[in-house]
Amino acid sequence: MKGISLDKKLLNIHDIFFRKFIILFIIIVLGLGAIFYFWIKDIYVEQTKIDLLHNIDILSLQIKSLEGVDRLAKEVKQSINLRVTIISNSGKVLGESDKDFNKMDNHLNRAEIIDAKFQDYGSIIRYSHTIKKELLYVSKRFKISKKYYYIRMARELELINEQFLNLSYKIGLLFLTFIASAFWVVLRISKNVQNETKNILNFLRNLTTQTKAIKIESSYSIEFNKITKLLTTVSQNLAKKDKQKSKYTAKLKLSNRQKDDIISAISHEFKNPIAVISGYAQTLLEDRDINPKIQDKFLTKIFSNSSKLTNMIDRLRLLIKLEEGKHPFKFREINMGILIDDIIDDLKLTYQNREINFKLDDTKIDVDETMITIAISNIIENALKYSQDNIDIELNNKSLTIIDSGIGIKESDIPKIINKFYRVSNNGWNNSLGVGLSLVKNILELHKFKLEIRSIENKGSIFKIIF
Repeated sequence: MKGISLDKKLLNIHDIFFRKFIILFIIIVLGLGAIFYFWIKDIYVEQTKIDLLHNIDILSLQIKSLEGVDRLAKEVKQSINLRVTIISNSGKVLGESDKDFNKMDNHLNRAEIIDAKFQDYGSIIRYSHTIKKELLYVSKRFKISKKYYYIRMARELELINEQFLNLSYKIGLLFLTFIASAFWVVLRISKNVQNETKNILNFLRNLTTQTKAIKIESSYSIEFNKITKLLTTVSQNLAKKDKQKSKYTAKLKLSNRQKDDIISAISHEFKNPIAVISGYAQTLLEDRDINPKIQDKFLTKIFSNSSKLTNMIDRLRLLIKLEEGKHPFKFREINMGILIDDIIDDLKLTYQNREINFKLDDTKIDVDETMITIAISNIIENALKYSQDNIDIELNNKSLTIIDSGIGIKESDIPKIINKFYRVSNNGWNNSLGVGLSLVKNILELHKFKLEIRSIENKGSIFKIIF
Protein backbone atom coordinates (compact mmCIF):
# COMPACT_ATOMS: atom_id res chain seq x y z
CA MET A 1 0.00 0.00 0.00
CA LYS A 2 2.83 2.37 0.80
CA GLY A 3 4.43 1.69 -2.59
CA ILE A 4 1.15 2.43 -4.39
CA SER A 5 0.71 5.69 -2.47
CA LEU A 6 4.26 6.77 -3.34
CA ASP A 7 3.77 6.04 -7.07
CA LYS A 8 0.70 8.26 -7.13
CA LYS A 9 2.64 11.18 -5.70
CA LEU A 10 5.64 10.88 -8.01
CA LEU A 11 5.75 12.50 -11.46
CA ASN A 12 7.47 11.29 -14.59
CA ILE A 13 10.37 13.23 -16.10
CA HIS A 14 8.25 14.76 -18.86
CA ASP A 15 5.72 16.18 -16.36
CA ILE A 16 8.50 17.57 -14.16
CA PHE A 17 10.07 19.31 -17.18
CA PHE A 18 6.69 20.60 -18.29
CA ARG A 19 5.68 22.04 -14.90
CA LYS A 20 9.05 23.63 -14.21
CA PHE A 21 9.18 25.21 -17.64
CA ILE A 22 5.63 26.55 -17.35
CA ILE A 23 6.56 28.26 -14.08
CA LEU A 24 9.76 29.62 -15.63
CA PHE A 25 7.83 30.70 -18.73
CA ILE A 26 5.29 32.67 -16.68
CA ILE A 27 8.02 34.35 -14.61
CA ILE A 28 9.99 35.32 -17.72
CA VAL A 29 6.95 36.58 -19.63
CA LEU A 30 5.60 38.64 -16.72
CA GLY A 31 8.95 39.90 -15.46
CA LEU A 32 10.70 40.66 -18.73
CA GLY A 33 7.42 41.74 -20.32
CA ALA A 34 6.91 44.43 -17.68
CA ILE A 35 10.53 45.54 -17.85
CA PHE A 36 10.57 45.72 -21.64
CA TYR A 37 7.19 47.47 -21.76
CA PHE A 38 8.24 50.42 -19.60
CA TRP A 39 11.76 50.50 -20.98
CA ILE A 40 10.65 50.56 -24.61
CA LYS A 41 7.91 53.06 -23.80
CA ASP A 42 10.43 55.46 -22.30
CA ILE A 43 12.66 55.02 -25.34
CA TYR A 44 9.73 55.61 -27.68
CA VAL A 45 8.65 58.77 -25.86
CA GLU A 46 12.24 60.06 -25.94
CA GLN A 47 12.45 59.29 -29.65
CA THR A 48 9.22 61.21 -30.19
CA LYS A 49 10.76 64.18 -28.38
CA ILE A 50 13.79 63.98 -30.68
CA ASP A 51 11.53 63.88 -33.75
CA LEU A 52 9.64 66.93 -32.50
CA LEU A 53 12.91 68.78 -31.91
CA HIS A 54 14.04 67.97 -35.45
CA ASN A 55 10.76 69.35 -36.80
CA ILE A 56 11.20 72.47 -34.66
CA ASP A 57 14.71 72.98 -36.05
CA ILE A 58 13.45 72.63 -39.62
CA LEU A 59 10.56 75.04 -39.00
CA SER A 60 12.84 77.61 -37.32
CA LEU A 61 14.98 77.72 -40.47
CA GLN A 62 11.91 78.56 -42.55
CA ILE A 63 10.83 81.48 -40.37
CA LYS A 64 12.69 84.60 -41.51
CA SER A 65 10.17 87.09 -40.08
CA LEU A 66 7.02 87.07 -37.94
CA GLU A 67 4.81 87.78 -40.91
CA GLY A 68 2.59 84.80 -41.72
CA VAL A 69 3.73 82.62 -38.82
CA ASP A 70 0.14 81.78 -37.90
CA ARG A 71 -0.56 80.61 -41.43
CA LEU A 72 2.70 78.62 -41.40
CA ALA A 73 1.68 76.90 -38.13
CA LYS A 74 -1.61 75.79 -39.69
CA GLU A 75 0.18 74.50 -42.80
CA VAL A 76 2.49 72.37 -40.62
CA LYS A 77 -0.57 71.02 -38.83
CA GLN A 78 -2.14 69.94 -42.12
CA SER A 79 1.13 68.50 -43.39
CA ILE A 80 2.42 66.41 -40.46
CA ASN A 81 -0.52 66.53 -38.00
CA LEU A 82 1.39 68.25 -35.20
CA ARG A 83 0.14 71.07 -33.04
CA VAL A 84 2.38 74.13 -33.56
CA THR A 85 2.55 77.26 -31.43
CA ILE A 86 4.88 80.24 -31.98
CA ILE A 87 5.43 82.34 -28.86
CA SER A 88 7.28 85.59 -28.24
CA ASN A 89 9.94 86.00 -25.56
CA SER A 90 7.32 87.76 -23.41
CA GLY A 91 4.92 84.78 -23.65
CA LYS A 92 2.49 86.22 -26.20
CA VAL A 93 1.17 83.69 -28.72
CA LEU A 94 2.02 84.82 -32.29
CA GLY A 95 0.76 81.80 -34.20
CA GLU A 96 -1.27 78.68 -33.39
CA SER A 97 -2.30 75.71 -35.52
CA ASP A 98 -5.41 74.65 -33.56
CA LYS A 99 -6.97 77.89 -32.28
CA ASP A 100 -7.20 81.61 -32.92
CA PHE A 101 -3.92 82.85 -31.40
CA ASN A 102 -5.50 86.21 -30.53
CA LYS A 103 -7.78 84.47 -28.04
CA MET A 104 -5.03 82.55 -26.28
CA ASP A 105 -3.60 83.58 -22.90
CA ASN A 106 0.04 84.32 -22.15
CA HIS A 107 2.29 81.21 -22.28
CA LEU A 108 5.34 82.58 -20.47
CA ASN A 109 4.68 80.48 -17.36
CA ARG A 110 4.10 77.22 -19.18
CA ALA A 111 6.54 74.56 -17.89
CA GLU A 112 7.94 73.69 -21.29
CA ILE A 113 8.58 77.39 -22.09
CA ILE A 114 10.35 77.95 -18.76
CA ASP A 115 12.57 74.89 -19.33
CA ALA A 116 13.37 75.98 -22.89
CA LYS A 117 14.42 79.39 -21.60
CA PHE A 118 17.18 77.95 -19.41
CA GLN A 119 17.94 74.63 -21.15
CA ASP A 120 18.35 73.32 -24.68
CA TYR A 121 14.66 72.51 -24.82
CA GLY A 122 11.62 71.97 -22.62
CA SER A 123 9.12 69.11 -22.60
CA ILE A 124 6.06 67.98 -20.67
CA ILE A 125 3.04 65.69 -20.98
CA ARG A 126 -0.26 67.34 -19.96
CA TYR A 127 -3.91 67.70 -20.85
CA SER A 128 -4.74 70.40 -23.42
CA HIS A 129 -7.95 72.31 -22.83
CA THR A 130 -7.69 73.67 -26.37
CA ILE A 131 -8.05 70.36 -28.20
CA LYS A 132 -9.33 68.33 -25.20
CA LYS A 133 -6.58 65.71 -25.33
CA GLU A 134 -3.36 64.75 -23.58
CA LEU A 135 -0.33 65.94 -25.53
CA LEU A 136 3.45 65.59 -25.42
CA TYR A 137 4.77 69.17 -25.68
CA VAL A 138 8.31 70.06 -26.77
CA SER A 139 9.49 73.67 -27.05
CA LYS A 140 12.74 75.28 -28.15
CA ARG A 141 14.01 78.83 -28.34
CA PHE A 142 15.19 80.38 -31.61
CA LYS A 143 16.29 83.84 -32.74
CA ILE A 144 14.93 86.25 -35.39
CA SER A 145 16.54 89.68 -35.86
CA LYS A 146 18.44 89.33 -32.55
CA LYS A 147 15.23 88.62 -30.64
CA TYR A 148 14.28 85.32 -29.05
CA TYR A 149 11.06 83.44 -29.79
CA TYR A 150 9.77 79.97 -28.99
CA ILE A 151 8.45 77.24 -31.22
CA ARG A 152 6.34 74.66 -29.45
CA MET A 153 5.22 71.44 -31.10
CA ALA A 154 2.99 68.76 -29.65
CA ARG A 155 1.86 65.26 -30.60
CA GLU A 156 -1.24 63.55 -29.24
CA LEU A 157 -0.29 61.08 -26.50
CA GLU A 158 -3.03 58.74 -27.68
CA LEU A 159 -1.36 58.53 -31.08
CA ILE A 160 2.04 57.93 -29.46
CA ASN A 161 0.54 55.15 -27.36
CA GLU A 162 -1.07 53.54 -30.39
CA GLN A 163 2.22 53.51 -32.28
CA PHE A 164 4.02 52.24 -29.20
CA LEU A 165 1.48 49.46 -28.68
CA ASN A 166 1.85 48.38 -32.30
CA LEU A 167 5.61 48.16 -31.77
CA SER A 168 5.09 46.34 -28.45
CA TYR A 169 2.82 43.79 -30.11
CA LYS A 170 5.50 43.04 -32.71
CA ILE A 171 8.25 42.73 -30.11
CA GLY A 172 5.97 40.69 -27.84
CA LEU A 173 5.08 38.37 -30.71
CA LEU A 174 8.76 37.90 -31.52
CA PHE A 175 9.55 37.28 -27.84
CA LEU A 176 6.70 34.79 -27.45
CA THR A 177 7.77 33.02 -30.63
CA PHE A 178 11.27 32.63 -29.22
CA ILE A 179 9.97 31.37 -25.84
CA ALA A 180 7.53 29.02 -27.56
CA SER A 181 10.36 27.64 -29.71
CA ALA A 182 12.51 27.12 -26.63
CA PHE A 183 9.53 25.54 -24.87
CA TRP A 184 8.99 23.16 -27.78
CA VAL A 185 12.69 22.20 -27.83
CA VAL A 186 12.69 21.52 -24.08
CA LEU A 187 9.51 19.46 -24.35
CA ARG A 188 11.01 17.44 -27.18
CA ILE A 189 14.14 16.82 -25.15
CA SER A 190 12.14 15.83 -22.06
CA LYS A 191 9.91 13.58 -24.17
CA ASN A 192 12.93 11.88 -25.72
CA VAL A 193 14.50 11.40 -22.29
CA GLN A 194 11.21 9.98 -21.02
CA ASN A 195 11.02 7.54 -23.96
CA GLU A 196 14.60 6.40 -23.41
CA THR A 197 13.89 5.94 -19.71
CA LYS A 198 10.73 3.96 -20.48
CA ASN A 199 12.70 1.68 -22.79
CA ILE A 200 15.25 1.05 -20.06
CA LEU A 201 12.50 0.39 -17.50
CA ASN A 202 10.78 -2.05 -19.86
CA PHE A 203 14.10 -3.77 -20.47
CA LEU A 204 14.65 -4.11 -16.72
CA ARG A 205 11.15 -5.57 -16.26
CA ASN A 206 11.81 -8.08 -19.04
CA LEU A 207 15.18 -8.84 -17.55
CA THR A 208 13.51 -10.17 -14.39
CA THR A 209 11.37 -12.66 -16.35
CA GLN A 210 13.52 -13.64 -19.35
CA THR A 211 15.84 -16.64 -19.22
CA LYS A 212 17.69 -15.81 -22.42
CA ALA A 213 19.86 -12.85 -23.27
CA ILE A 214 18.06 -9.75 -24.51
CA LYS A 215 19.52 -6.66 -26.10
CA ILE A 216 18.82 -2.93 -25.81
CA GLU A 217 20.42 -0.07 -27.77
CA SER A 218 20.18 3.72 -27.65
CA SER A 219 21.73 6.31 -29.94
CA TYR A 220 20.12 9.33 -28.25
CA SER A 221 23.18 10.31 -26.22
CA ILE A 222 26.54 8.97 -25.05
CA GLU A 223 25.20 8.42 -21.54
CA PHE A 224 22.17 6.41 -22.67
CA ASN A 225 24.34 4.50 -25.13
CA LYS A 226 26.71 3.46 -22.35
CA ILE A 227 23.86 2.56 -20.03
CA THR A 228 22.13 0.37 -22.62
CA LYS A 229 25.39 -1.34 -23.54
CA LEU A 230 25.99 -2.04 -19.88
CA LEU A 231 22.46 -3.38 -19.44
CA THR A 232 22.90 -5.62 -22.47
CA THR A 233 26.08 -6.95 -20.92
CA VAL A 234 24.24 -7.59 -17.66
CA SER A 235 21.52 -9.44 -19.57
CA GLN A 236 24.09 -11.59 -21.30
CA ASN A 237 25.80 -12.34 -18.02
CA LEU A 238 22.51 -13.32 -16.41
CA ALA A 239 21.70 -15.58 -19.36
CA LYS A 240 25.03 -17.27 -19.08
CA LYS A 241 24.47 -17.68 -15.34
CA ASP A 242 21.15 -19.38 -16.00
CA LYS A 243 22.73 -21.80 -18.51
CA GLN A 244 25.81 -22.54 -16.46
CA LYS A 245 24.60 -22.99 -12.92
CA SER A 246 27.72 -24.88 -12.05
CA LYS A 247 29.73 -21.74 -12.60
CA TYR A 248 27.33 -19.50 -10.70
CA THR A 249 29.79 -18.60 -7.94
CA ALA A 250 32.59 -17.74 -10.37
CA LYS A 251 30.29 -15.62 -12.47
CA LEU A 252 28.96 -13.86 -9.39
CA LYS A 253 32.50 -12.94 -8.40
CA LEU A 254 33.16 -11.72 -11.92
CA SER A 255 30.00 -9.64 -11.77
CA ASN A 256 31.14 -8.17 -8.44
CA ARG A 257 34.55 -7.36 -9.90
CA GLN A 258 32.86 -5.68 -12.86
CA LYS A 259 30.69 -3.69 -10.48
CA ASP A 260 33.76 -2.61 -8.53
CA ASP A 261 35.50 -1.63 -11.75
CA ILE A 262 32.52 0.49 -12.78
CA ILE A 263 32.34 2.19 -9.37
CA SER A 264 36.09 2.74 -9.46
CA ALA A 265 35.85 4.22 -12.95
CA ILE A 266 33.02 6.51 -11.95
CA SER A 267 34.88 7.55 -8.79
CA HIS A 268 37.97 8.28 -10.86
CA GLU A 269 36.00 10.38 -13.33
CA PHE A 270 34.31 12.33 -10.53
CA LYS A 271 37.38 12.78 -8.39
CA ASN A 272 39.10 15.54 -10.35
CA PRO A 273 36.07 17.81 -10.93
CA ILE A 274 34.97 17.39 -7.31
CA ALA A 275 38.49 18.25 -6.14
CA VAL A 276 38.58 21.32 -8.39
CA ILE A 277 35.18 22.50 -7.19
CA SER A 278 36.22 21.97 -3.59
CA GLY A 279 39.44 23.88 -4.20
CA TYR A 280 37.64 26.80 -5.81
CA ALA A 281 35.18 27.00 -2.93
CA GLN A 282 37.95 26.87 -0.34
CA THR A 283 40.00 29.58 -2.04
CA LEU A 284 37.02 31.88 -2.63
CA LEU A 285 36.02 31.59 1.02
CA GLU A 286 39.51 32.26 2.31
CA ASP A 287 40.46 34.99 -0.15
CA ARG A 288 37.49 36.80 -1.70
CA ASP A 289 39.76 39.36 -3.36
CA ILE A 290 41.69 36.84 -5.47
CA ASN A 291 41.95 37.78 -9.13
CA PRO A 292 39.43 35.65 -11.09
CA LYS A 293 41.84 35.41 -14.03
CA ILE A 294 44.37 33.44 -12.00
CA GLN A 295 42.09 31.25 -9.88
CA ASP A 296 42.37 28.12 -11.98
CA LYS A 297 46.15 28.25 -12.45
CA PHE A 298 46.68 29.35 -8.85
CA LEU A 299 44.67 26.45 -7.39
CA THR A 300 46.18 23.89 -9.75
CA LYS A 301 49.67 24.91 -8.76
CA ILE A 302 48.83 24.85 -5.04
CA PHE A 303 47.55 21.26 -5.10
CA SER A 304 50.04 19.89 -7.64
CA ASN A 305 53.05 21.40 -5.90
CA SER A 306 52.24 20.95 -2.21
CA SER A 307 55.86 20.03 -1.48
CA LYS A 308 56.87 23.55 -2.52
CA LEU A 309 54.09 25.28 -0.58
CA THR A 310 56.26 27.17 1.90
CA ASN A 311 58.61 28.52 -0.76
CA MET A 312 55.70 29.50 -3.06
CA ILE A 313 53.84 31.33 -0.26
CA ASP A 314 56.98 33.27 0.62
CA ARG A 315 57.44 34.29 -3.01
CA LEU A 316 53.78 35.20 -3.39
CA ARG A 317 53.84 37.33 -0.26
CA LEU A 318 56.91 39.14 -1.52
CA LEU A 319 55.43 39.54 -5.02
CA ILE A 320 52.18 40.95 -3.64
CA LYS A 321 54.08 43.37 -1.43
CA LEU A 322 56.13 44.51 -4.42
CA GLU A 323 53.06 44.97 -6.63
CA GLU A 324 51.24 46.90 -3.92
CA GLY A 325 54.31 48.98 -3.13
CA LYS A 326 54.25 47.88 0.50
CA HIS A 327 57.75 46.42 0.63
CA PRO A 328 60.33 49.00 1.79
CA PHE A 329 63.35 49.43 -0.48
CA LYS A 330 66.79 50.47 0.74
CA PHE A 331 69.03 51.56 -2.11
CA ARG A 332 72.78 51.91 -1.73
CA GLU A 333 75.82 51.52 -3.92
CA ILE A 334 76.76 47.83 -4.24
CA ASN A 335 79.70 46.14 -5.92
CA MET A 336 77.79 43.84 -8.29
CA GLY A 337 80.80 41.58 -8.89
CA ILE A 338 81.14 40.72 -5.22
CA LEU A 339 77.36 40.30 -4.85
CA ILE A 340 77.15 37.85 -7.78
CA ASP A 341 80.19 35.96 -6.52
CA ASP A 342 78.40 35.46 -3.18
CA ILE A 343 75.26 34.25 -5.00
CA ILE A 344 77.31 31.71 -6.96
CA ASP A 345 78.94 30.41 -3.77
CA ASP A 346 75.50 29.87 -2.20
CA LEU A 347 74.10 28.07 -5.27
CA LYS A 348 77.12 25.77 -5.50
CA LEU A 349 76.07 24.27 -2.17
CA THR A 350 72.96 22.91 -3.94
CA TYR A 351 74.49 22.35 -7.37
CA GLN A 352 77.87 20.99 -6.27
CA ASN A 353 78.81 19.30 -9.56
CA ARG A 354 78.03 22.31 -11.77
CA GLU A 355 80.50 24.82 -13.14
CA ILE A 356 79.63 28.52 -13.24
CA ASN A 357 82.06 30.68 -15.20
CA PHE A 358 82.22 34.22 -13.85
CA LYS A 359 84.96 36.81 -13.73
CA LEU A 360 84.85 39.29 -10.83
CA ASP A 361 84.02 42.83 -11.97
CA ASP A 362 84.06 46.13 -10.07
CA THR A 363 80.78 47.46 -11.49
CA LYS A 364 79.00 49.47 -8.79
CA ILE A 365 75.28 50.28 -8.97
CA ASP A 366 72.69 51.73 -6.58
CA VAL A 367 70.36 48.80 -5.73
CA ASP A 368 68.40 47.21 -2.90
CA GLU A 369 70.85 44.44 -2.06
CA THR A 370 68.26 41.95 -0.74
CA MET A 371 65.86 42.35 -3.66
CA ILE A 372 68.45 42.30 -6.44
CA THR A 373 69.96 39.19 -4.86
CA ILE A 374 66.59 37.44 -5.07
CA ALA A 375 66.18 38.45 -8.72
CA ILE A 376 69.65 37.39 -9.87
CA SER A 377 69.51 34.14 -7.81
CA ASN A 378 66.23 33.20 -9.53
CA ILE A 379 67.68 33.63 -13.02
CA ILE A 380 70.95 31.77 -12.29
CA GLU A 381 69.12 28.93 -10.51
CA ASN A 382 66.78 28.52 -13.49
CA ALA A 383 69.82 28.23 -15.73
CA LEU A 384 71.24 25.53 -13.44
CA LYS A 385 67.95 23.63 -13.24
CA TYR A 386 67.31 23.38 -16.94
CA SER A 387 70.76 22.74 -18.32
CA GLN A 388 73.51 20.20 -17.71
CA ASP A 389 76.51 22.10 -19.08
CA ASN A 390 78.41 25.06 -17.68
CA ILE A 391 76.76 28.42 -16.98
CA ASP A 392 78.46 31.60 -18.24
CA ILE A 393 77.89 34.94 -16.51
CA GLU A 394 79.06 38.23 -18.01
CA LEU A 395 78.98 41.55 -16.13
CA ASN A 396 79.81 45.08 -17.23
CA ASN A 397 78.65 48.56 -16.28
CA LYS A 398 75.69 48.31 -18.68
CA SER A 399 74.30 44.81 -18.20
CA LEU A 400 74.42 41.38 -16.57
CA THR A 401 74.09 38.34 -18.87
CA ILE A 402 73.41 34.72 -17.83
CA ILE A 403 73.96 32.15 -20.60
CA ASP A 404 73.06 28.44 -20.49
CA SER A 405 72.92 25.64 -23.04
CA GLY A 406 69.91 23.88 -21.60
CA ILE A 407 66.46 22.86 -22.81
CA GLY A 408 65.52 26.38 -23.87
CA ILE A 409 62.07 27.93 -24.21
CA LYS A 410 59.67 27.99 -27.14
CA GLU A 411 59.68 31.35 -28.90
CA SER A 412 55.89 31.64 -28.40
CA ASP A 413 56.30 31.16 -24.62
CA ILE A 414 59.04 33.76 -24.10
CA PRO A 415 56.70 36.82 -23.81
CA LYS A 416 54.48 34.91 -21.38
CA ILE A 417 56.89 33.42 -18.85
CA ILE A 418 57.32 36.69 -16.95
CA ASN A 419 53.57 36.85 -16.32
CA LYS A 420 52.45 35.98 -12.82
CA PHE A 421 51.33 32.32 -12.45
CA TYR A 422 52.19 31.44 -16.03
CA ARG A 423 54.26 28.38 -16.73
CA VAL A 424 55.00 26.32 -19.81
CA SER A 425 52.50 23.46 -19.98
CA ASN A 426 54.92 20.68 -20.95
CA ASN A 427 57.28 18.85 -18.64
CA GLY A 428 60.20 21.10 -19.38
CA TRP A 429 60.73 24.69 -18.35
CA ASN A 430 58.10 25.61 -15.73
CA ASN A 431 59.28 28.93 -14.28
CA SER A 432 58.86 27.68 -10.69
CA LEU A 433 55.05 27.86 -10.60
CA GLY A 434 55.13 31.00 -12.71
CA VAL A 435 56.12 33.16 -9.74
CA GLY A 436 59.90 33.29 -10.11
CA LEU A 437 60.29 35.42 -13.23
CA SER A 438 57.26 37.53 -12.35
CA LEU A 439 59.01 38.33 -9.08
CA VAL A 440 62.22 39.05 -11.00
CA LYS A 441 60.36 41.36 -13.38
CA ASN A 442 58.80 43.34 -10.51
CA ILE A 443 62.12 43.72 -8.71
CA LEU A 444 63.87 44.86 -11.88
CA GLU A 445 61.10 47.30 -12.77
CA LEU A 446 61.33 48.89 -9.33
CA HIS A 447 65.07 49.31 -9.99
CA LYS A 448 64.20 50.70 -13.46
CA PHE A 449 66.16 47.80 -15.00
CA LYS A 450 65.07 45.85 -18.08
CA LEU A 451 65.00 42.07 -18.64
CA GLU A 452 65.67 40.67 -22.12
CA ILE A 453 65.22 36.96 -22.88
CA ARG A 454 66.50 35.14 -25.94
CA SER A 455 66.12 31.38 -26.25
CA ILE A 456 66.21 28.55 -28.76
CA GLU A 457 64.43 25.34 -27.82
CA ASN A 458 66.86 22.49 -27.02
CA LYS A 459 69.85 24.81 -27.46
CA GLY A 460 69.77 27.20 -24.53
CA SER A 461 68.75 30.59 -23.20
CA ILE A 462 70.23 34.04 -22.58
CA PHE A 463 68.82 36.23 -19.78
CA LYS A 464 70.12 39.78 -19.87
CA ILE A 465 69.51 42.43 -17.20
CA ILE A 466 70.10 45.89 -18.64
CA PHE A 467 71.00 48.47 -15.98
